[in-house]
Amino acid sequence: MTTNLTKPISKKLLFAMLIVTIGAEILLYLTRYSYMAGTLYDAMMVSSFFIGWKLHRRLKNSVDYPKTKRQLTLQFTGVFLIFFLGSTIINMYSTYIFQDFSTNYDQYVQDYTDMQMAAGEDDGAEADHITKPIWSFFEKVDTIGYDLYTDTLAGLEEVWRLAYMILLLVIFKKVFPRRWESGRTDIFLMCALFLTSILFGIDHTLDSEQPWPIRIGAIVTFANMGLLFGLILLWTRNLWVTVLVHALYDITATLSWYYIDYAVELFALAVLVVHLILLTMEKLSHRRLNNQLEAVELSQAAE
Repeated sequence: MTTNLTKPISKKLLFAMLIVTIGAEILLYLTRYSYMAGTLYDAMMVSSFFIGWKLHRRLKNSVDYPKTKRQLTLQFTGVFLIFFLGSTIINMYSTYIFQDFSTNYDQYVQDYTDMQMAAGEDDGAEADHITKPIWSFFEKVDTIGYDLYTDTLAGLEEVWRLAYMILLLVIFKKVFPRRWESGRTDIFLMCALFLTSILFGIDHTLDSEQPWPIRIGAIVTFANMGLLFGLILLWTRNLWVTVLVHALYDITATLSWYYIDYAVELFALAVLVVHLILLTMEKLSHRRLNNQLEAVELSQAAE
């Protein structure tokens, strides 16, 4: 897989990868000062989909067999459950070790929830003087739609991760040619994964100024999340499954703040039920196929 990731890169693709990695980090930092920078960052995340479409094939091996829809769905449900369990452990660890960060994050969630509730009440009061049903509808569309849009874009951060890993591996290949040619490339892949995880944690502190105790807690927490996403990306070799899991986890986390209590847990429970049903169907299908093969072999032996 490492060889596929470092296949020759065209100048246009290299430029696009640099923009979606380093350029995105610069814009993310500038969002604390400029609304326009935030808008450009969102646009860059949208455009990263097309870069991901160019890069996702590098994760595949030529010997990989195409998966059925059921197998792909099983892969998604399994990955989501693994990330849900892993993120729960990471959050418990951060709550215990980084109490300043945990308190600050809880306060952020509470403030965000209060702000949304207050905005809804204020808009609702103004709507009484016009056409309340119409205004109420578009208020909900704006609030929920913006959250879903932002969380969906967060899933495309996995394109950023893959692009960064490829760039780092290309650098390692140039700097350490003898080690690379010896075939021991897994250490470079793990280094790229570790470095991108650290950057992922740092990037979650760029858009705001925070005291160092809170910042360190945020960096460690989100770096662990990034490491988990990176391991999932390399394990599944499927960029879009990782993007989907990231986006849906962020969406359900946001929903749990002020729309549906325990939205993440409820969604994970639903995914678990679907996973068990599909897993049972897949095992029955394999058993049926094995029985058919055995029957064919017996009939051939009898002849």
